[in-house]
Amino acid sequence: MAAELFPAKKLAAVQQYQQQNISNNNNIQGCNWQGVYPTIRERNSVMFNNELMADIHFVVGPPGGTQRVPGHKYVLAVGSSVFHAMFYGELAEDKDEIRIPDVEPASFLAMLKYIYCDEIDLCADTVLATLYAAKKYIVPHLARACVNFLETSLSARNACVLLSQSCLFEEPDLTQRCWEVIDAQAELALRSEGFCDIDAQTLESILRRETLNAKEMVVLEAALSWAENIYLIRIPAMALDDFANGVAQSGVLTLNETNDIFLWYTAAKKPELKFVCKPRKGLTPQRCHRFQSCAYRSNQWRYRGRCDSIQFAVDKRVFIAGFGLYGSSCGSAEYQAKIELKRQGVTLGVAIIKYFSDGSSQTFPVFFEYPVQIEPDTFYTASVVLDGNELSYFGQEGMTEVQCGKVTFQFQCSSDSTNGTGVQGGQIPELIFYA
Repeated sequence: MAAELFPAKKLAAVQQYQQQNISNNNNIQGCNWQGVYPTIRERNSVMFNNELMADIHFVVGPPGGTQRVPGHKYVLAVGSSVFHAMFYGELAEDKDEIRIPDVEPASFLAMLKYIYCDEIDLCADTVLATLYAAKKYIVPHLARACVNFLETSLSARNACVLLSQSCLFEEPDLTQRCWEVIDAQAELALRSEGFCDIDAQTLESILRRETLNAKEMVVLEAALSWAENIYLIRIPAMALDDFANGVAQSGVLTLNETNDIFLWYTAAKKPELKFVCKPRKGLTPQRCHRFQSCAYRSNQWRYRGRCDSIQFAVDKRVFIAGFGLYGSSCGSAEYQAKIELKRQGVTLGVAIIKYFSDGSSQTFPVFFEYPVQIEPDTFYTASVVLDGNELSYFGQEGMTEVQCGKVTFQFQCSSDSTNGTGVQGGQIPELIFYA
């Protein structure tokens, strides 16, 4: 496949997998080997990649990287309608050897292993090529397993590449999951290594996307690295400073285009531009509020460098953008907040932010630099350490389960909490998220 799904992975895993299967079953000792294996599945498995009784051979891979693979027509025809038509159909050709230059040897072997052994053996480096093979030879259960593997591996780092491939393979569910990640973590996705490997149609669909949660300057930088479709960048929607200090000096625009855009920003009579001028809609953040009321008392809520923390889980994938926090209960005040999101002790997001509290009981939003991806059915820990006015509002009548649109949040106490926050009361009244 043209684009590498996991850039940090090396080819060693693929080569090891290939080597492991080259001599998998070629040596069978004894003339009654059939009696060693009690089930038809086990006996079929012995035939996988085995010259014994092979009645067809495949030369798999591009020129210079081919591998000769033995096969058994009956077994292959039982596992794939394409192989059945190839060997037993009306137009079947009587060939001893079939060349398959468009499939990688490791992926072809992975498909045959499923057909012969009923085993699915996938790895990150070969899963896209295996999906291609499963689609080509109509092996639907293997194809579904590949898609499930890709969905599990989906992140901002590979979402753009997977979006391109999901459209190619006509997998609408995977496409939708890719869009969810790209919308919520747009800046990370646009800055990923694989972004420059996407095809022109995928790039255009991303640039047209209304719900990209990204600054237009980041969209421009990503498009420049890809170097086409410049007029889909909503340059007039940028801040004037970003345009003047970035785009105007980049050499991408003509002098007339630069001049017209400056006039569009500053003149009463605005020139007509080829660029889309309307800002993107982005995503609307949702808020999960876990308390039914709030209060304040003269002796709490105090901070003094202690941690307020709560654990939560969701039933659908979401992206946590930040928290809603309470502020001062005795007049306006400024707070510094260190917010953190962890899973099993591993930090996924952290930010230090200042926010101004006007003395009201409303919550005040604080955000991570990038939204953090949250997987379903796993507990995460949300924490905050506040520095500011000692007395603040706090939540009470907390709920263990909260329904927010189509997402259900569950809450439980965290051992990290050293300042009294728990399910029933305390700080971190809101989780701000995209779904």
